[in-house]
Amino acid sequence: MKFKKYLLALLPIFLFALVLNGCGSSSEKDSKSTLSISSSDVIATMDSSMNTDVIGAQNLTNTMEGLYRYDGKTLKPAIAKKVVKPTNGGKTYTFNLRHTKWSNGKPVTASDFVYAWRRTVDPKTASQYAYIYTGIKNADKINAGKKPVNTLGIKALGKYKLQVTLEDAIPYFNTLMASSTFYPQYKPSVEKAGKQYGLKSKGMVFNGPFKLVNWSVSDNSWTEVKNNSYWNAKAVSLKKVKYYVVKDANTGLNLYDANRINRLEKLSGDTARQVSNYKTFSLDKQTGNFYLEFNQKKYKFFRNAKIRQAISMAINRKQLTNNVLGKTGGIEHTIVPVGMSYNPKTNVDFTKEKTLQSSSKYTEYNPKEAKKLWKEGIKETGQKNLNFTLLGDDTDGSKKQNEFLQGQLEKNLPGLNITLSNVPFKSRLDKSSSGQFDIVVTGWNADYPDPVTFLDIFTSDNSQNNGKYSNPEYDALINKSKTTDATDENARWQDLLDATKILTEDQGAVPLYQSYQANLTRSNIKNYTMTPNGSYNLVTVFKK
Repeated sequence: MKFKKYLLALLPIFLFALVLNGCGSSSEKDSKSTLSISSSDVIATMDSSMNTDVIGAQNLTNTMEGLYRYDGKTLKPAIAKKVVKPTNGGKTYTFNLRHTKWSNGKPVTASDFVYAWRRTVDPKTASQYAYIYTGIKNADKINAGKKPVNTLGIKALGKYKLQVTLEDAIPYFNTLMASSTFYPQYKPSVEKAGKQYGLKSKGMVFNGPFKLVNWSVSDNSWTEVKNNSYWNAKAVSLKKVKYYVVKDANTGLNLYDANRINRLEKLSGDTARQVSNYKTFSLDKQTGNFYLEFNQKKYKFFRNAKIRQAISMAINRKQLTNNVLGKTGGIEHTIVPVGMSYNPKTNVDFTKEKTLQSSSKYTEYNPKEAKKLWKEGIKETGQKNLNFTLLGDDTDGSKKQNEFLQGQLEKNLPGLNITLSNVPFKSRLDKSSSGQFDIVVTGWNADYPDPVTFLDIFTSDNSQNNGKYSNPEYDALINKSKTTDATDENARWQDLLDATKILTEDQGAVPLYQSYQANLTRSNIKNYTMTPNGSYNLVTVFKK
């Protein structure tokens, strides 16, 4: 899931105050049944087939329900009656579904899952997330236009019975089912809205704990109200959740200190340092990271590994994480974050395995070696001086981050000139996916707690591989982990380690840091904890 750095700066404080003042009485703002949260940006879409970022995923998690739901770190049954075990050598999953309802009172059926999944892999939908269905029977062939959508390995065995067939066993399949990309969809709403589906709440129906109301895609604030039709509504304490887009750090702090918002998220830099002594300060180590992606299709010189290695080794990540980010980031040596995946036999963290230790030198600050590699790469590609643009977000924190990167690279790599382009989040998404960039600071958050959720996106044909990095040996290892070695946990683990080593040595993408999300949360808010897929489960959140 695309993980964007949007540190708190959209509305001036006086305008924000007007927005808040228009949202109800003083008693409602501090009500035990209403939770007010800052958001780092707007919702780009509420279409589960089209969403690619964590903001959309969070709001889909709030308003929709899939087969499973994470409660803390525990995967629990949701619409499925239980977390099922596969049959047929790990290739067949059969789900018996609860009798649940959409917010309009219509039943949620197995056919709603069939419709949603087929729609996501249908090439006409052009979902950037269709790749995550790889391994489900015929998914890749359907997405490539080589098979009809009705051949996808999912079928309704009855109104409340669903069966999924895989091409090969997928060890992490059950954890995938908690992802918003696999939620059901109400066909009449989708087809009536057409291309506008997911861009406004009017006409949408929901089957999750909350309903999104009176929202359009450009709104800087939105409200979700309790869905009384939700199958587990008795467990939901909150009656209303309000989100406000806050990008300016001072605005956010003033609103939090005035108790106008209950949770202020994604603090960084000077602001994080300033409030780190608050009793309500917390730091969530996320299964997400940020990295540099090179447009290797547009520029041949970015295909030179020495140039990419030089750029990586020219960056002092310790200064970046401590001085610029305010210790809200951890130093990354691989594209896979620390603390997410562990060896099935030894329980060693994936990133600490011996296989990867020799490649860590490519992410260590070494300006002397960087200059040497840079000169060699420039000579090999026939370049003299290089000029390119670094694309990033338009938030205050992101601007400071990119200014730091600009300074590091121009200082340590002779003849390099960098222009900064800081644009709104949605613009950066659009520019990245359409290849309108030279180098971009981007990020990824785990969709499920397995290394392949990160490694998959750098395979040659992956729709999220915006830089078009390509290495046949890397592709073969990822494919092997999903096919011939899928049921051999040791062989699969080694495949993923070997692939990570290749990606790290190539610096196909340059890891910058693992995200530590700094937040301020009122002490009366309970059970607000991050799940393994990077979202928060608001079903069990309550205010004392």
